[in-house]
Amino acid sequence: MSVHERRNEEWEKNGPTSEKEPQGYDGPPGMDPDGVIESNWDEVVDNFDDMNLKEELLRGIYAYGFEKPSAIQQRAIIPCVKGLDVIAQAQSGTGKTATFSISILQQIDTSLRECQALILAPTRELAQQIQKVVIALGDFMSAQCHACIGGTNVREDIRKLEAGAHVVVGTPGRVYDMITRNALRSQNIKMFVLDEADEMLSRGFKDQIHDVFKTLSPDVQVILLSATMPPDVLDVTKSFMRNPIRILVKKEELTLEGIKQFFVYVEKEEWKLETLCDLYDTLSITQAVIFCNTRRKVDWLTENMHKRDFTVSAMHGDMEQRERDVIMRQFRTGSSRVLITTDLLARGIDVQQVSLVINYDLPSNRENYIHRIGRGGRFGRKGVAINFVTEEDKRTLHDIEQFYNTKIDEMPMNVADLI
Repeated sequence: MSVHERRNEEWEKNGPTSEKEPQGYDGPPGMDPDGVIESNWDEVVDNFDDMNLKEELLRGIYAYGFEKPSAIQQRAIIPCVKGLDVIAQAQSGTGKTATFSISILQQIDTSLRECQALILAPTRELAQQIQKVVIALGDFMSAQCHACIGGTNVREDIRKLEAGAHVVVGTPGRVYDMITRNALRSQNIKMFVLDEADEMLSRGFKDQIHDVFKTLSPDVQVILLSATMPPDVLDVTKSFMRNPIRILVKKEELTLEGIKQFFVYVEKEEWKLETLCDLYDTLSITQAVIFCNTRRKVDWLTENMHKRDFTVSAMHGDMEQRERDVIMRQFRTGSSRVLITTDLLARGIDVQQVSLVINYDLPSNRENYIHRIGRGGRFGRKGVAINFVTEEDKRTLHDIEQFYNTKIDEMPMNVADLI
């Protein structure tokens, strides 16, 4: 029985929506359902020059501004380039996107105008972000990368895919649609990447991922990246992957270095607005992202800031794709300086200039804390995070401190000098 058949059979047997693992978990050794994986790969290469990469790719890496590989890049690029199945567990902002982008660019043959690598991501913005990284790193190789996402013109998508792109990155629904229409030809795809797998599965894409996977060649290489390893991610690793290399970058090794974290005690929820207005001048000297927990709160806060003549822009998942694109463009170019958003944006949006993040609401799950504040001061850059904390939030703040093994201090008066 081929690996592919075995994978499919396991999938059918376990069902695409497995329950939590039973107590007597006997899955792959070194993994357990509460989200911890043990590394089984020790090799660390701390220099891009020693990775045996193509000359044009190295030029792209240095031109992009990378000098030294991050922890995940030092460990994961080599096994990915060797064609092994790889599971990498590392937090947001640690260089995961470049890890698989470099591995893909090393392995594709640019003289063949066919899709050779397929990357799936949970949101349209993240897919576009990945596309930018692939194009930038592959600049000197003339690598073509197309983003295949919902909310865009289907005919235009088909035209671009038929013209041929070496790498396709997209959201599962649109990608599967393009495969069924035969616009995306899968016979030359040799690498399949699932980015932010935990987020993807929590959004219910499991069946679509499986549908896409069934169309790929039996010996496709699978690379899976995830910040957390809940049971359904482990389930996917069992169904899709062959003896995967497991690489874990522990949260205490990287998380919040270089990011100063503060809290402001706001006795009542309704006083948060005043507190934010007091901070506005501090926000707008830099670029700031303000996180709320719901779309309604984003709309409410935006409206109330506008009423007081503060310039802010807002973005959440209820908006039309075109509107989301315009807002992101304004923010990226710096013409809009303060962005209010939900956790939709917390993953994978790398706006270089963001050096201040405000959690107007503390995130409802602590994993999202790193995704939010990892935006400011991404990998190796400085940043400041300010958390608004009411009486009810004190417990949550304490949980976050413990979970990340970090200390969050009360905000000093001179916070503007720190940004």
